[in-house]
Amino acid sequence: MTRDISPPPLKRRKLVPQDSENKTQSLRVFSWNINGVDAFLPPTTSKITTFFKPTSPATGRVSPPQTKRVTVTNSLRAFLSRHSWPEVLFLQELKIKQGDAKTVASLLTTLNTPLSTSDELSDERTYTLDTVLPRDKYNVRGFQGKLYGVGAILRKDFARNHVARTREVDWDLEGRVNIVELKQGTEQDRPLALINIYAVNGTSSPYRSPATGKVVGTRHDHKIAFHSRLRDECLALEAQGYNVVVAGDLNIARGVLDGHPNLRTYPTQHCLNRADFNTKFFGEEDNERAQAYVTTNNEKKACFDAVDIFRALHGAERRYTYHPRTAHWGSSCDRVDLILVSKRLWDEGRILGTGILDSPQERGPSDHVPLWVELKGPE
Repeated sequence: MTRDISPPPLKRRKLVPQDSENKTQSLRVFSWNINGVDAFLPPTTSKITTFFKPTSPATGRVSPPQTKRVTVTNSLRAFLSRHSWPEVLFLQELKIKQGDAKTVASLLTTLNTPLSTSDELSDERTYTLDTVLPRDKYNVRGFQGKLYGVGAILRKDFARNHVARTREVDWDLEGRVNIVELKQGTEQDRPLALINIYAVNGTSSPYRSPATGKVVGTRHDHKIAFHSRLRDECLALEAQGYNVVVAGDLNIARGVLDGHPNLRTYPTQHCLNRADFNTKFFGEEDNERAQAYVTTNNEKKACFDAVDIFRALHGAERRYTYHPRTAHWGSSCDRVDLILVSKRLWDEGRILGTGILDSPQERGPSDHVPLWVELKGPE
């Protein structure tokens, strides 16, 4: 630990959860780092022997290959069905290469393929898909470019009635950000901007200029810059009149409550990254509530002043979203997937609930688990 990092304050303010009996229409946003889309898609190839069937003794003709209904073990549509067809599902770490339209189409097909004869397709049960895939030729080179990538899955009736546009940002070339801007609701309600995030993981590996390929720092440096750009995007949206919701894998455990059995503090750069994130995105009240590490020097940084709604609603409860597959479940884990909202959205009482879905049924094949928020939606 360095002198730039202060220990988290011990004092926490207890918050009263929002009224859950509100009668207005709600909007549910789910978020999940799926650690690669392939596990959620049907097999694309069959054994070659399936195409050569024995001849029929009666006719001497070659029997045609038998067509079988392909099932997906890890079904995103089944996930959506279990949760009563939410309006929004954000996915991170798709691991789809830029230009791979076939895999994107396959994902969309699986989302809208009925689970059974009773699964009737309608605009209330079918979805659109918008992806942002990496396009940085110097920093996305491993695994043949099958890295990163985010996708916004929107229920069709919701998209038609309430979504103004979905977009990417020009400062993200690694497939880490897409934004869903909603239409203006009533005059009293500010429109919502929903940001799907797969934040940079800080490491000592080199980061290269996307323009020249020259090494210009480390992935730690890139992470710090990513924090600034994301904060500035949030502040710009607020300045345009939006209330902002950020959901996804932020690749940060904010404080001692968010790591088990211990919070990662070595090498020291992880502490600096953590303090930088908490300082740029949260005010004193929220950092106090989260027992978060912040910078203590005199550097002035613009702040989004968001609310980490899991901590706001669940206090010091220890729940985690990242469980590495190399360790026994629950033995080593972190809360690095977060949902942040504009403070004025929280102050307006529009957050109805939030949770982390870490049951055996919901864990799926990823090393991350889903999380969700419900808020008062557009009228």
